[in-house]
Amino acid sequence: MARDRITSTDVARAAGVSQSAVSRVFTPGASVSPKTARKVRDAADQLGYRPNVLARSLITGRSKIIGLVVAYLDNQFYPDALERLSTALQDKGYHILIFMASGTGAQVDKVIGELLDYQVDGIITASVGMSDEITARCEAAGIPVVLFNRGQDDPRLSSVTSDNFNGAREVARFLVAGGHGRIAHITGWTGSSTGRDRETGFLAGLADLGRAPCAVLDGHYRRHEAAEAAKALFATDDPPDAIFVGNDHMAFSVLDALRGPLGLRVPEDVSVVGYDDVPLAEWGAYQLTTWRQPSNRMVSEAVELMLGLIEDPDRPPEKKEITGRLVLRASARVPEGWPDAGL
Repeated sequence: MARDRITSTDVARAAGVSQSAVSRVFTPGASVSPKTARKVRDAADQLGYRPNVLARSLITGRSKIIGLVVAYLDNQFYPDALERLSTALQDKGYHILIFMASGTGAQVDKVIGELLDYQVDGIITASVGMSDEITARCEAAGIPVVLFNRGQDDPRLSSVTSDNFNGAREVARFLVAGGHGRIAHITGWTGSSTGRDRETGFLAGLADLGRAPCAVLDGHYRRHEAAEAAKALFATDDPPDAIFVGNDHMAFSVLDALRGPLGLRVPEDVSVVGYDDVPLAEWGAYQLTTWRQPSNRMVSEAVELMLGLIEDPDRPPEKKEITGRLVLRASARVPEGWPDAGL
């Protein structure tokens, strides 16, 4: 025989408190005394009571769920960022519902359309863009959207990225200061804002110093294509002596190709600089010099922005760029006197 469902009224009666006190105990952020909270939770445990989150969402109009759409997790930057996002939102009483998308417009629209059916309070997209149609649907439904690590010109959309342009510009200055004469760039996917901004910033940094790249090849943020690009660079009579790679995920593949089939020394024969500073970058096998995207600060800004948009539907969208820094390791020649050169 099925047992009767335990209600908050039952818990209130057992704990000797009001039903509203029980509700406050199980509402994140609500004000309740430690003594009352302890009595309510003890009674709830004894009775086997669990709050009905879905029923509460019908009353409050809030599901306390944030939908997260991500295209791929191969890039080590995203699993780390997703863990930080989930933890930060849980600390605020929210949970994440993760949907995977292929990155194509039609697939992203389908996934986000499904998320809207789950009555999410907001949507964060990581490494994917938004079409005009699905953006209009989210706007009509009053669902705020924050793009994470991806920018878009649409004024209806908020975004949080690192300062990709100036970060890549500083990488160019670093490599020129290191005395490199032939500097190549393996870009991320130039159909993305991050790939374009890093390429544009890097070329601008070289131009500032009267230099131009010896080659620019698109790695599409894929390991295999990045490795093939590295091999192509060294199949010429005048190969590069430095490579800026559009993210660490590709840079690891480039390092493997240089040290493996190409038989080159890093950084003696060629310096390599990445972008992201994922945890793997400091492993002994790579020791990658790279531009750090401050994922902790990016996550904090994204969460603050998302919750602010939920609380105040009239708050205008914002586009935030977070400054990073160059992390020096063993994969690139360090110019004499460069800041942090002793690290």
